[in-house]
Amino acid sequence: MLRSLTLADMSAIRHINDVSLGYPVTLETTEKQFQKIAQNPKHMLRGFEDHSSQQIIGYVHAEVYESLYSEAGLNVLALAVLPNFQGLGIGKALMQGLEEQAKVAGFAFIRLNSGSHRKEAHAFYQQLGYKGDKTQLRFIKEL
Repeated sequence: MLRSLTLADMSAIRHINDVSLGYPVTLETTEKQFQKIAQNPKHMLRGFEDHSSQQIIGYVHAEVYESLYSEAGLNVLALAVLPNFQGLGIGKALMQGLEEQAKVAGFAFIRLNSGSHRKEAHAFYQQLGYKGDKTQLRFIKEL
């Protein structure tokens, strides 16, 4: 079941980020970031709750993408589902829910980046109608 995320879900989100995305961030950092992000109307967070355990087993996080060269859209920052629950339609449900929110809010598109080695993810997004339009490198400088 799709639902909004709460602070109580952050232990599950921290675990998902670690095992599904490879980001082993502390619970303290996850909770601190959630408290900032949840109050920002330019961010959209939705979780998928397992019916039997009532635990979050996947989530999607997107933010408003605005530039001087396009209409406003959404940029997906994270889509993750626990490995044992992948292939069951949870990621698809999360993305379709995000698409519905985006349409209601009047956004023109949804964009996302996916690492070049994530071939299964690429096939997943293509099945949902997303098209790869660029090959890029990401540059980062720690401050």
